[in-house]
Amino acid sequence: MFGLAAGLALFGTLMVYSASAMIAYRESQETSQFGYFYKQLTFAVIGIVVMFILSRFDYRILNNRGVVYAILAITSLMLLAVFFFPAINGAKRWIRFGGFSVQPSELAKLALPIFLAWFLTKNDGSVGDLKKTVLPCLLGLLLLAGLVMAEKDLGTTMVLCAVFSAVYFAAGARILHIASVAALMVIAGAAALIFAPWRVARVMAFLDPYKYSDDAGYQVVQSLYAIGSGGVFGEGFAQGQAKLFYLPYPYSDFIFSVVGEELGLLGTLAVVLAFALLFWRGTRAAMLAPDRFGMLLGIGIITGLIVQALFNISVVISILPAKGIPLPFISYGGSSVVVSLAAVGILLSISRFAGSPEREAAVRRSPTRRRR
Repeated sequence: MFGLAAGLALFGTLMVYSASAMIAYRESQETSQFGYFYKQLTFAVIGIVVMFILSRFDYRILNNRGVVYAILAITSLMLLAVFFFPAINGAKRWIRFGGFSVQPSELAKLALPIFLAWFLTKNDGSVGDLKKTVLPCLLGLLLLAGLVMAEKDLGTTMVLCAVFSAVYFAAGARILHIASVAALMVIAGAAALIFAPWRVARVMAFLDPYKYSDDAGYQVVQSLYAIGSGGVFGEGFAQGQAKLFYLPYPYSDFIFSVVGEELGLLGTLAVVLAFALLFWRGTRAAMLAPDRFGMLLGIGIITGLIVQALFNISVVISILPAKGIPLPFISYGGSSVVVSLAAVGILLSISRFAGSPEREAAVRRSPTRRRR
């Protein structure tokens, strides 16, 4: 896992350079083409160091009421703080200071699984109790997902909902409760689309992108052109054309398009394979965790990473409507790469304790085992 995550982050740094060189050159008034590259490299190195440090500490420190509530409070306050900063591209998602910015919604992807794992472990014997367990868990989801949704970030909201569903199912929830919560999520998602004209435009562009290629479908169409022109072997690193002011923001949400154009089908399949291997190793770490808290936390973390990657790739190849969500480890953004690497660090910490004597006792107490 360490090698996969670090490799993806360093690979992402190279792709950020390729995708942003000309943009940085123009923004710096023709003085440097390395602006985005240096920032991404700095954050990738910081993230790798954070991942290593977290992999060496005992993840069970997080299984503490005070720690959990502190993480929830800090994350919520940061999510609220974004509304006091100017909007960027019509959305308020960043806390800016100096030349850097922080995106608190990335922290929510860690805060939610930590809260759910702690609460569902504490209430191991009443997972199906509506009042005692289900509603408090839903309130935790609504707190974080509601604030993220208010920032006009539907993509991250959907990732948080996926994390909630995966963790709660793994905890042994009743199928009726899972179905009810899923129905509420579908209704809320439909309402978010219907009452937001720009999201309706994105859905229409998704259904027929070439019809709206001069407006809402422009970015997706340029993305498809880029991937299609890459063929099997690609045009070569840094040789792509779409990033030359055709494809908007090629270094962030649509960096997978640049990978497809420059490294071809082989390059994109390699990225997908890397995420598949990460999914396998992360899931294995969760399943072999020595306690229930580690198992639920690991499932929540790996679900968030993989679902986010699937959403991003699906948008780039027009399987899903466009939404602003980065590709973990690879897209430009300090908050995204550091938090993603930190998440893998926690998974590595869980993996370190696999096979301990505590594990067998935890498995025997597992509701999933009893249900079988």
